[in-house]
Amino acid sequence: MEGEKMSIEIKVNRMHKLGNAEKNMKAFADIEINGILLIKGLRILNGKNGLFISMPRLKGNNSQWYETVRALTKETKQKIVSAVLAAYEKVEE
Repeated sequence: MEGEKMSIEIKVNRMHKLGNAEKNMKAFADIEINGILLIKGLRILNGKNGLFISMPRLKGNNSQWYETVRALTKETKQKIVSAVLAAYEKVEE
């Protein structure tokens, strides 16, 4: 498997838009990867440079936030972002 590139298929299973347009948090999403892995709790946020995706995270005992899921390559992160933002744009408020 080393050196071999795996095809990644990302499907948005759930998209829940939040109604309050004034808040930075716009929606929550769950994604499925290759039909074998479900990741729940991605957040769609509105930042200074537009919409972005925040991966699931937990607050540690030291009050710091830690991602519980992380894409290990730029390509994988970009596929996730593209799939989630495309699904977000398709959902009616």
